[in-house]
Amino acid sequence: MILLWVTVGLALVLGALMPLRWGVWGLLGAVVLLFGLQVGARTVMGFEGASIEESLLLFNGSWGALVGWNVQVSYRAFAGPLLALVLPLIWRYAR
Repeated sequence: MILLWVTVGLALVLGALMPLRWGVWGLLGAVVLLFGLQVGARTVMGFEGASIEESLLLFNGSWGALVGWNVQVSYRAFAGPLLALVLPLIWRYAR
């Protein structure tokens, strides 16, 4: 839950500070950056709070399976940060 709030806060700051002239490419870059940070943080934290070694045991020693699991979980939990990133941009474009 803390990771979600940190990501939402970072998205709000990024959406408020990103120059409008970057347009769609800047938005896509920010989305990729936030998603990558969220996947990386989930991977480093391990599966359900377990250590990396225990997490790899659960996934039969496969880093690909562990990262894939975290990509899937992050994909499902990314609606909040994405909305937090886009709302300041939409508000700034509307002004």
